[in-house]
Amino acid sequence: MLNKNMVIDKSVPIPLYYQLKTLILEEIQSGHYKANDMLPTEKEISAMFDLSRTTVRQAILELVHEGWLYRIKSKGTFVAEQKLKQDFLNKLESFNDQITRIGKVPSTEVLELTVTEPDPRHIASLQLEKGEKVIRLFRKRCADGEPIVTIKTFLPYSKCAFLLDGHDLVTERLYEILSASADTAIVRVDRIIEAVEATEEDARLLDYKKGKPIQHFKSTGYNAAGEPIEFSIAHYRGDRSSFEVSVYNS
Repeated sequence: MLNKNMVIDKSVPIPLYYQLKTLILEEIQSGHYKANDMLPTEKEISAMFDLSRTTVRQAILELVHEGWLYRIKSKGTFVAEQKLKQDFLNKLESFNDQITRIGKVPSTEVLELTVTEPDPRHIASLQLEKGEKVIRLFRKRCADGEPIVTIKTFLPYSKCAFLLDGHDLVTERLYEILSASADTAIVRVDRIIEAVEATEEDARLLDYKKGKPIQHFKSTGYNAAGEPIEFSIAHYRGDRSSFEVSVYNS
């Protein structure tokens, strides 16, 4: 917690607002401030460190803009719930493994598992033959019980019918099931990312407000022969997820 024993060094050429910002951020990252904890008022912080209100306000506003804090008019400044940092854009890894690795408990709810007629998107993405059906798998996935993403996955029935043979898609990992056969093992995934507005379905399933930002992923997974095996549409809550990408100079 912020206290007057912490030091803002006015003799060094580091801006005072930046030193204060760093102190607040360190207290959040160390867990001394939890999500939705209220910070001292600008006036209190100003007196605590003998800083101008303008300096304090600049530090706080930068942390608000960066997503560490949020403000409620006439109430105060609070610590924001931090986004789940995921790096599946860099590797093929299951949602369960990602969420477990960041210290949370994953869970899955299967909303639908059916065999159905494909629509034109599925035909094109999965290179389906005329009359071929698809398996539609619709899941909601959570971290520590909080809904994070819904995923609609489509797979060619002709190649993946074994998926329906007694597999528990609540506890089993889809890619592990598919890897049982070289014909369906996913070795490459192409993804397209867009920002869209939450639909009524998103609001209902993700406990989210309609119209708020959604991270919309369209993914196509291929086997070693370059054949498409999986086409998925995922909707991540924009307030709870961020995605890391590594780029290398070739």
